[in-house]
Amino acid sequence: MKNIYSNIFSFNKKTLNKSIVNLKKGNVVSLPTETVYGLAGNAYSKKSINKIYKLKKRPKVNPLIVHFLNYKSAENDVIFNDDFFRLYKKFCPGPITFVLKKKSKSKIQPNASANLNTVAIRFPNHKIVKSVLKKINFPLAMPSANLSSRISPVSAEDVADEFKRKIKLIINGGKPKIGIESTVIDLTEKPRILRPGIIGPEIINKIIKKKLKILKKRSKLRSPGMLKRHYSPGIPMILNQKKSNKKHAFITFGSRYKNYKNYFNLSKKSDLKEAASNLYRIFRKIKKLRFKKIYVVRIPNKGVGIAINDKLKRAAK
Repeated sequence: MKNIYSNIFSFNKKTLNKSIVNLKKGNVVSLPTETVYGLAGNAYSKKSINKIYKLKKRPKVNPLIVHFLNYKSAENDVIFNDDFFRLYKKFCPGPITFVLKKKSKSKIQPNASANLNTVAIRFPNHKIVKSVLKKINFPLAMPSANLSSRISPVSAEDVADEFKRKIKLIINGGKPKIGIESTVIDLTEKPRILRPGIIGPEIINKIIKKKLKILKKRSKLRSPGMLKRHYSPGIPMILNQKKSNKKHAFITFGSRYKNYKNYFNLSKKSDLKEAASNLYRIFRKIKKLRFKKIYVVRIPNKGVGIAINDKLKRAAK
């Protein structure tokens, strides 16, 4: 398919260097990760952080995730603990974000972490963003490349559609392997999940051997993904439905649903990982088809289904 977007570029040595030059200047570029596409800027630069918040129209109280190549590169910015190292060894690089205490000498801009004494950090597992991180001497603040509260992007085209020409450089890395945001775990006190993701509480429990809680009530925003309204296609959404009329979009799950024009199946194989990777793509497809209302079938609330249901509930607010 021909690239009709003048600000979307394939990844090569030239665009790698172009990304690095822009980031060093304090500009913002869009990079793919294994979760969703991100809006990347220098986490040590106030100019970059302000640009990210302004572009996304993001509330200043909502902190950003800071991306590092490995734990060695984060040693000057955060305080590690035993739980972190156990989880890092098992899952990193990968789709898990750690909320840790920030060191007093950290160069991470205070506004990147909403002026908290904690910071959310991640080690992405995508060759493009890793190639960039290897060539720079600062971490990347990189929230999802969408306007605040809207659908997260799972293609370079999604980013271009969202921001038009406001983002001059979008690197195309194809469809993300996972397709939903990382699991966020707070390790500053008793471990607790702030945002469910592809890595569920059951497997984390086995690694750290501690009772893990999923935060259900809204509290102080210590990481992204905690706002009541998020991931929204901007269309009224009704959850846990058994059927829909022909006027409304119906998001289904499993093999028993037919291929009607208004039916959008997350996974005919009832595969929750596949459902997660299709969720945002289907949201965008329904939005482009101009449906006025979305009905959603009940999704099993286990494993990755916990993360899917969390996103559906926030999108339906």
